[in-house]
Amino acid sequence: MSFKTADLCDACPEAQVCELPFAGFGRRRTFAGAVRTVRCVNGIGVLRDLVNQPGHGQVLVVDGAALAWHALFGDVMAGLAVRNGWAGVVVNGWIRDSAEIDAMDLGVKALGTVPRRAGLGSGGEVDVPVHFGGITFTPGARLVADADGVIVLPAGQTESTIAVADVVAATAAYAAGNAAR
Repeated sequence: MSFKTADLCDACPEAQVCELPFAGFGRRRTFAGAVRTVRCVNGIGVLRDLVNQPGHGQVLVVDGAALAWHALFGDVMAGLAVRNGWAGVVVNGWIRDSAEIDAMDLGVKALGTVPRRAGLGSGGEVDVPVHFGGITFTPGARLVADADGVIVLPAGQTESTIAVADVVAATAAYAAGNAAR
């Protein structure tokens, strides 16, 4: 994929930027797709059920703030996500098995790692708006992630419909002009 979140933000000021300091895992350091959401409340059972469904190139956004200091996602779920065609996973929480996930063809953004697994438990919601990092992730919205961060594009926009070439050229011209001084 040849898009950059920085260029998309420059070209589309309406893009929402998630304000959390995510770490990146998995071989796909750049990924994009339509959002599916899950809010984990008393465990990760609802997340496990969703990751077992066909992903169709979508991005799974997980709000696990209620399960502090427990890993919500690990190598087993990552393997399911790869097998079921998810483009990536964004976790408002922690993951584990990071070395194994780093070897997989999946993009994962999370707050960090912790070895303690969350219980399966019950409770939670699927495909509801979830809010963290200063933005709301709405099912169906377009999410783009790379090494610089996670953004959500305005409704109806995709990374291919936003004209970044003019912004990139203007930045290059500005830099060249300042270098000549």
